[in-house]
Amino acid sequence: MDKALLKPKSIDKEKISGLTFPKDEVLSSEQERKQRHHDLEKATTLGNVEHNKIVVVFSDADGIKEVNTTIWATTDTRIILKGGVVVPIHRIHEVRIV
Repeated sequence: MDKALLKPKSIDKEKISGLTFPKDEVLSSEQERKQRHHDLEKATTLGNVEHNKIVVVFSDADGIKEVNTTIWATTDTRIILKGGVVVPIHRIHEVRIV
C-alpha cells in the first residue's frame, strides 16, 4: 500500500484491545517487511532507553488507525505497548519516531 494514501484515524492506546485484527499481511514485499522489523526494533530500543514516543500506523478489521505510544517490547509476531496492549506485526503499515 502506498504510504502517501494512508489517512489513519487516531485511536487511544487503551481502545486497541477491543479491535479485531484480520490474519492477512498488510505489506506486499519482503523488503517492506524487513524495513518494518528494523523500524520496530529501533522504536522499541528508543522507547525503553529514551522513552521516545512513536506513531504506529496499523489496520484492524475496520480500517487504518494510528496510535502515539511507546513500544515496550517486540516479539516475532506482535508489539507490546504499555499496559500489555498488543498489536500484531503483520497489521502494521508504518512506524514513525516522533
